[in-house]
Amino acid sequence: MKEAMFYKRLNGKVQCLLCPRRCIIPEGKRGFCWNRVNINGKLYAIGYGKVCSLAIDPIEKKPLYHFYPGSKCLSLAIAGCNFRCLHCQNWEVSQRAPDEVVYREMEPGEVIELALSYEVQGLSYTYTEPTVYYEFMYDCSVLAKERGLYNTMVTNGYIEKEPLKALTMDAMNIDIKGNERFYREVCKAELDPVLETCKLAKKLGIWVEITNLIIPGYNDNVDDILFIVEFVKSLGREVPLHFTRFHPDYKLLNVPPTPVEILERARELALEEGLKYVYIGNVPGHEGENTYCPRCGALLIERDIFGIKIVDLDLESKKCLVCGEKIDIIC
Repeated sequence: MKEAMFYKRLNGKVQCLLCPRRCIIPEGKRGFCWNRVNINGKLYAIGYGKVCSLAIDPIEKKPLYHFYPGSKCLSLAIAGCNFRCLHCQNWEVSQRAPDEVVYREMEPGEVIELALSYEVQGLSYTYTEPTVYYEFMYDCSVLAKERGLYNTMVTNGYIEKEPLKALTMDAMNIDIKGNERFYREVCKAELDPVLETCKLAKKLGIWVEITNLIIPGYNDNVDDILFIVEFVKSLGREVPLHFTRFHPDYKLLNVPPTPVEILERARELALEEGLKYVYIGNVPGHEGENTYCPRCGALLIERDIFGIKIVDLDLESKKCLVCGEKIDIIC
């Protein structure tokens, strides 16, 4: 264990200040995310170093399509989450405490050396909710930056402003799951803090991409889709938006997969509203996986699941080779 960051003492109890839940935790108890425990009036990160998932991934899997395309990252996770999504696709680890799953005890330096030994370009904190293992992510990210590795975070965006500002983060894929009602009923959380995280991340200069998982009967109507589109547009027309296909899982096994036609219509609406880069995910081989020039429509990056082929894009100048349009990409 390691003493947690971002908390205050309250006469024997402690209040966690890491995420918008701001849990008040009595002696001997844990917070909502199962990762933080009050021991003798101090808050400890009980999951520190208990890595339950570790893999080499293409950056496209995050998905981050405009951030070092074609690069590899070391992905890691510690169990736990500050949401209770009914449709969670990693529920075996996200909906468990860090000491209730199989894990490997690791130090931040060990993670960095492992990444370097596999010659990946960066780290990705993912699979569960990285915010809940903040201290381990923080320590890893500082060492990673010192060794020339990038840091990326795949997150629900439920983090307070000061912890976000303190992170050494280069890119984030942030889920915007639906409207306020969707968050209350499906995720047991609130929407506004997520939107604020998106705004702050952009302000901090972090590369941001947005994912919206479309679930039939829950967030698949035109109003819901346009809400997501308009918010992303307010962040910037250059922000990539990923509409991804739902597959039945966890507590929504009775809900069918998202019809591809709904994803295609969502993409059309987003492009009509002026977004420059809109993608369809979880539909292998679909043309909506590719990157096209927002000016002339030329194929810039062709994707086949997680493999990529650079076509009419000059990575050095970041320009379309057909019309010369400057493409919003980090490479």
